[in-house]
Amino acid sequence: MTEQHKSRQELFLAEHRRMKYTVAAIRVISLVCLLILWEVASRAEWIDSFIFCSPSSIARCFVRMASDQSLFYHIWITLYETMVCFALSVLLGELFAILLWLSRRFARVMEPYLVVLNSLPKSALAPLLIVWLGANVKTIIVSGISVAIFGTILNLYTGFQEVDNEQIKLIRTLGGGKLQILKKVILPSTMPLLISIMKVNIGLSLVGVIIGEFLAANEGLGYLIIYGSETFKMDWMLMSIVLLCLIAMVLYKAIAALEKWYAKR
Repeated sequence: MTEQHKSRQELFLAEHRRMKYTVAAIRVISLVCLLILWEVASRAEWIDSFIFCSPSSIARCFVRMASDQSLFYHIWITLYETMVCFALSVLLGELFAILLWLSRRFARVMEPYLVVLNSLPKSALAPLLIVWLGANVKTIIVSGISVAIFGTILNLYTGFQEVDNEQIKLIRTLGGGKLQILKKVILPSTMPLLISIMKVNIGLSLVGVIIGEFLAANEGLGYLIIYGSETFKMDWMLMSIVLLCLIAMVLYKAIAALEKWYAKR
């Protein structure tokens, strides 16, 4: 590589880093300005401080609930239920998509049902799940799985069908069957797709868990939101929503880190 090419590469990398830091700084400054404006509007009574609270009242609520460790218990319950829903939706979705790929007839039968179930608002299923399973953790987990699993199946099955056909022909030419094609071509080729689906599913699982906690829980952040709305503890509600945003961001970043690790390998 010539000195001129090295200089261009260094300039490109420097510009990329500068853009990255600039975007991060703008994000932080925008958030800080929003919080300051929110606090000032609440103190100046431009908005109703009882309904909209203020960042300082939310922070005091967090410190108060964190001091007796009750908040961490609710966070743990929501995290636990989300991770169980996420793991089961990915695992069961992958297995069901494999079954669809192995049997074209089974896929043709099931595809319209999967499309309908994927389009159905999952909040409509939650009351029915309570009747079937009772107001317990099983209902919350099934609710979370129902939000993510049907999209997982459809997207993975579509990805299986779009794998390079020349590689499949090569395996068949060498005498391999469907299981060899699945192991050597389909699953490795669709691994990036699976990780992308996981990035979406982690948020969908959290949404499903919160829907379940709204209706069938006495613990968790979803329960805090509903209880806060019923007792007009608006700081509980807004604090829980902020925590849900932070949890969703951290979980998404964890899957994104997994994606980068896999790409390097």
